[in-house]
Amino acid sequence: MSNAASTKRHRFSGVEASEKFPVEYRFFNARNGNRHLVIVFANFSAPEDFGWSNGVLDNLRANVLWIRDRFDGENSYYLCKGMDFSIEASVTSLIARFMNALSLTPADCTLLGSSKGASAALYFGLRYGFKNMVAIAPQFAIGTYVREVHPRTARFMTGEAVSDENIRILDGILPDLVVGGANAGANVYLFSSPADSQYHQQIEPYLGLFQNYANFNFVFTESPFVTNHAEVAGRNVPIIMGLINFLIDGIAPRIGLVRNGYEDPHGDRSAINDYLAATALGEGGPLAPPVVSVPGANQQVPGAVMRFVGSARGAAKVSFWENGKRLGWSNVAADGSWGWAPGKPWAMGDHVVKVFAVDSTGGESERTTVPFTILNTLPAPVVSAPVPYQMVPPAAVGFMGSAWGAVRVELWENGKRLGASDVAADGSWMWQSDGSWLEGDHVVKVFAVDPTGSESERTSVPFTIPTPLYKGF
Repeated sequence: MSNAASTKRHRFSGVEASEKFPVEYRFFNARNGNRHLVIVFANFSAPEDFGWSNGVLDNLRANVLWIRDRFDGENSYYLCKGMDFSIEASVTSLIARFMNALSLTPADCTLLGSSKGASAALYFGLRYGFKNMVAIAPQFAIGTYVREVHPRTARFMTGEAVSDENIRILDGILPDLVVGGANAGANVYLFSSPADSQYHQQIEPYLGLFQNYANFNFVFTESPFVTNHAEVAGRNVPIIMGLINFLIDGIAPRIGLVRNGYEDPHGDRSAINDYLAATALGEGGPLAPPVVSVPGANQQVPGAVMRFVGSARGAAKVSFWENGKRLGWSNVAADGSWGWAPGKPWAMGDHVVKVFAVDSTGGESERTTVPFTILNTLPAPVVSAPVPYQMVPPAAVGFMGSAWGAVRVELWENGKRLGASDVAADGSWMWQSDGSWLEGDHVVKVFAVDPTGSESERTSVPFTIPTPLYKGF
């Protein structure tokens, strides 16, 4: 009897629209309580601009988050439109919300991508301090590549003029992070091949920049079946899946430099082909339970006003219940999104709300249980980046997190105000300094401010600006 059905998980789809650019995502919950998140970025040829979404990741035990690279109808490397990097901010905000909802840190995540998606995995991983990056055939000189190979994307990212200055900026954003030693303790796995037409221009000149990354690993595939850029990922899928499973388990293999590619293309495949023909199952299944993105599980929410936000693909409406009593319901938009708030304030204390989806025929999904607590005090803000004691290059110091019930967060150091960030409706915030940071240790104090002006307790964020490792570049 086939057990293929047991490997299937409901794939939730949704849109995070609280920032300037709505970000579409797909998501699998982890199996058996696994506490790791794999974040997937798309290449240019990915179906519907969702990378690695053809089932190859279905058996991973971890949570899996696919992010679509489609903004105003165009690809962007998840970075910018007309040099407005609000796309990057919107993507990092989505990631932060998933991390917060799952109670994870950047150390609990692996970023994966090929080609354009590999560039994004490296950029977001190095810039925001993620522990693991798996990058297959990336482009380092992004500006030059899109101008020569994808001119439409170049116009979208830089503006219609596609100026040399903007191309130079895009060419430098990823190499500059590596030159500056950004997140030098990360586990970086880079895959390439001499058969990749982009290797000599887009990868080989930049490998030396990783010389001070102790956990940098380079897999150089010399298979006779790799004849172009697109085939680098396909030939390395078994290695990549094994590697990601190790990373999910908290094991970071030291590969160093590996050459591989020894296959037997004429082996007898009839037995496995017969087995797949007899046991493989198609897609399908019952109505999936709704995804609740706000509030997060066990979220502590200050004040008595709190709104539910989420998605329910394929549903007509979602219904909300507590203690056997129906609280209300919300229609589901065409893209699967929904939002709901009760007509009166929540009582202080603990709540457990059950949410289920209803389709057009009246069929109901399984219940999604959402425990949360309504507080009468403003809690200290959560800071998800930078992580405590992170080594952060001056150009990469950005702060992000959540502050439920607040209208803004303030950032101070040594009694001096550094700046402030407005808090979005879902509690998220981000702040990037304009000036440079002195080398050495820093401790930034972050506190939240509610609509009445009351301040929360302070959250301390210790980090270090290292001495540049590549002076003179």
